[in-house]
This record gives sequence, structure tokens and C-alpha cells, in this order.
Amino acid sequence: MQVTKQTIIGDILDADFNVAPFFLEIGMHCLGCPASRGESIEEACAVHGTDADALVEKLNAYFAEKN
Repeated sequence: MQVTKQTIIGDILDADFNVAPFFLEIGMHCLGCPASRGESIEEACAVHGTDADALVEKLNAYFAEKN
């Protein structure tokens, strides 16, 4: 899976729920909320005041290593 800032969080979690801690460690504790699953990484990071680029990089590294 290739992740961008426009990738929807629910799609990422559906692809591999093991990435949930990546979101939790930056304060996104609302992963079970239907609204949060429909947000893009960029939208969620803006709300939580975190760096979307850093999260995208971390997620892509995880998915690259997994393959």
C-alpha cells in the first residue's frame, strides 16, 4: 500500500490494523469513531496538530518493509 496525505484513515486501517499504534502515539485516539475513519491523514493531522508528512513517511516505511 502506498500512503499519501490524501489517503483515508479507514482505508489504511482496513489494509492493516497493525498500524493503529502509529496513530495512537501522536494523539489520534478516536480510531473507532466513524467520522475519523473517513478523514484523510492530512485532515486528521491538522485537527490534532501533528505532522502529516512524518506520519505518511512512517506508514510508507512500514508498508514497504512488510512487502
